[in-house]
Amino acid sequence: MTDWTGRRVEAEVGAVAHGGHCVARVEGRVVFVRHALPGERVVVAITEDKGGSFCRGDAVEVLSAAPGRVTPPCGYAVPGGCGGCDWQHADGPTQRALKAAVVAEQLSRLAKVEWPVEVEELPGGLGDWRTRARMAVDRQGRVGFRAHRSHRVIPVSYCVIAAPGTVDEVVTRTWTPGAEVAVSVDSTGRTHIASGSRVLGSSEAVERAARRDWRIDAHGFWQVHPDAADILAEVVGQWAATPSGGCAWDLYAGAGLFAAVLAEQAGPDGSVVAVESDRSAAERGAENLADLPAVRVFAGKVEDVLAAEALPDPDVVVLDPPRKGAGSAVVDAIAARCPARVVYVACDPAALARDVALFAGHGYELRALRAFDAFPMTHHVECVALFSR
Repeated sequence: MTDWTGRRVEAEVGAVAHGGHCVARVEGRVVFVRHALPGERVVVAITEDKGGSFCRGDAVEVLSAAPGRVTPPCGYAVPGGCGGCDWQHADGPTQRALKAAVVAEQLSRLAKVEWPVEVEELPGGLGDWRTRARMAVDRQGRVGFRAHRSHRVIPVSYCVIAAPGTVDEVVTRTWTPGAEVAVSVDSTGRTHIASGSRVLGSSEAVERAARRDWRIDAHGFWQVHPDAADILAEVVGQWAATPSGGCAWDLYAGAGLFAAVLAEQAGPDGSVVAVESDRSAAERGAENLADLPAVRVFAGKVEDVLAAEALPDPDVVVLDPPRKGAGSAVVDAIAARCPARVVYVACDPAALARDVALFAGHGYELRALRAFDAFPMTHHVECVALFSR
């Protein structure tokens, strides 16, 4: 088959697909097109073709625009530019509709579940929300972001989605060529920067969520949208409904955000098991939750801890796995203990759908789902799902 890389073709853009692109068909092949919207007619520059039934490309000219199209507010969000944002060419309602369509399609295709999905807007709009970023440094010592599906660094002088106190604090400095730069701003407004052995600010950040202060690694895991942690904690608490004196598990517990909510529900006579694979995060979690005697924190892989420890049977299980999802070993271990409810926090629709199917195999049905636009301008979406037998 002829390599299409570098070729330009006209295409009618079809449905949105998971990953920040839409699907078009040209001469019998599928083309995954970025910088396009469903229903448009565009000129596509093919950027990647490894043979087979599909290739990838960028919409470099719009012949017929969709109603939700806007001019990207960032000059780097163009074909061949920064790969960090996927939907700057769409207005807010269109972005959320695209994400809802992806979540619904993944549930239908991978879990055989038909579910109407609405992606809810978070406060603050589409820009200035990202409180944590990892950036790359080019050969001239300029900091930037990588191009889509590439190691090529795109130097930047600003970022429209970055919160004040992050990208703006590092773009005026010169860095070690080839290095990475981590920058964050915490709930107190303090900026934290690290690049190799170079540390500016503190290695500890203070975040505020669920009516508590959290001391965490300044460059470790925390929700990047400033309102996401509070909103997720609220939904998890509502759906978990841990009985007073009951037992709850918080798997992939991080700094302990959900464990704190569960402990308040269970009370001093209850029990909360928090499991976190990153030892540093687990230690931070134990420190953050020291005033809640019901909580026990275990450091280790979730599947290993569930297999090795004599844990009490849970009334409810909360899990917030990494992007790849929980997988069969963890789902099997949860189902074997027969909790009344499972509350699942997901950052990847495909992984969520795969695990929905696994839970269904154990008799747990999807009862409720909420989705949040915690990552505006990107294809990412945060979901919370409730399961019960």
